[in-house]
This record gives sequence, C-alpha cells and structure tokens, in this order.
Amino acid sequence: MAMWARHLCMFCLALVLGACTPGAERPASAEPPPVAGPAQPAAPALAPDRSCRLASDCTVRNVGNCCGYAPACVNKDAQVDPEAVRAQCAREGLSSVCGWQDIQACDCVQGQCSAVDTLSPAAR
Repeated sequence: MAMWARHLCMFCLALVLGACTPGAERPASAEPPPVAGPAQPAAPALAPDRSCRLASDCTVRNVGNCCGYAPACVNKDAQVDPEAVRAQCAREGLSSVCGWQDIQACDCVQGQCSAVDTLSPAAR
C-alpha cells in the first residue's frame, strides 16, 4: 500500500479513537449528564495507555473501533476492551471506517508506542 494510504488509515484510526473517548463533545441534543452521585472515572479501555520508555514496553493489541477489530500499539499493561469501545460508539451513534493496518511491530517514539514502518507494509 502506498505510504500516503497508510498515513491516511492511521489518521482515520486516530480520529475514530478520539471520537470514541469519554471527553468527546456531544451534540446539543444529547442527554444531560446524570445529576449528583460519585464522579465516574474515565474508562481506560476507551483510551488505552500508549506511554513507554522502551520499545519492550509496547505491544500490538486489539483496541477496537466503531466497526470492530482495530489493532494498535499500546503499553503492554494497557487495559483494552474492544466491546466497550463498540458500545460507546452505539450509545453516541458513531460509525467507523472498516479496515486496519497490519502492524508487525511497535517501537517507543518520543514516549508513545508507535507502529514500526516496515519496508513492505500490508494493509487489510
């Protein structure tokens, strides 16, 4: 796949993951937040930990998206829950582009787990 297409796929994945996080803006017609009660912690599975110090801190895991399977480089101890991501998408009426980058390895780049750019990438 051409390099620009890989970058476009990663950009779309980043947009989808960003839209599925708890802090995403909701339309004005969305239900108001619950009244009173304990504060709800942000679900780590919806925004998995991508921090690292070494490449060995990173691994490829299915983080999910609004379409289903979505591999990403995350911290090896990150909590991921693809079904929670899909449920959040359903609650917010979001959709996603189906397809993913075939990630063979991860590296730690500027403190964040990132897919290694291989010479012969394969996208699905």
